[in-house]
Amino acid sequence: MRRTLEKYLPERAVDLCIGLIKENSVNLKIVNQRVTRHGDYRRLPDGTHKITVNSSLNKYRFLITLVHEIAHLVAFEKYGRTIKPHGLEWKKTFQVLMLPLIHPEVFPSKVLPLVANHFRNPSASSDTDAKLSLALKQYDATYKDSTHVFELPIGSIFRINNGRIFQKGNRKIKRYECVEVNSGKTYLFQPNAEVELIKN
Repeated sequence: MRRTLEKYLPERAVDLCIGLIKENSVNLKIVNQRVTRHGDYRRLPDGTHKITVNSSLNKYRFLITLVHEIAHLVAFEKYGRTIKPHGLEWKKTFQVLMLPLIHPEVFPSKVLPLVANHFRNPSASSDTDAKLSLALKQYDATYKDSTHVFELPIGSIFRINNGRIFQKGNRKIKRYECVEVNSGKTYLFQPNAEVELIKN
């Protein structure tokens, strides 16, 4: 297990994560990339706990995702299965599990303050925290080739990963109003959403 985790996690986080995995009897599977999610937790019929995490994630995103999913397991075991998946009990659990990892030996100096700020009130996905998400993306292998909604001029036409085409509109509070070209419907996009520019 150690040799595998050393490939996917920051070096100083490996021992702590091995401890969490063993302590909670986690069956960890590292899987090919899924577009809709970074990771997943399930309690199997035999009572064991299966967590999957995408192999394509950079080390810092992999760490946050792994602990996110372990927090689901711990919160459900401690507070019962009727709690909301991303409710207060999960938030508290996630904060407690992450606290020893919010450290300069684990996260780079330009990411650490954003991680610390995010974990004052962690959200269901670090992708919804635009500043943290962009900071983490800089460590992705494909970062230099990616384009984000916030980088496009207003009026640009872009495509998302499922092929749908949109025109960028104005920013509304934190997100951008974009109109789907085919349907004319308006959708809100996070500034850090990765898209393919078709026309400026």
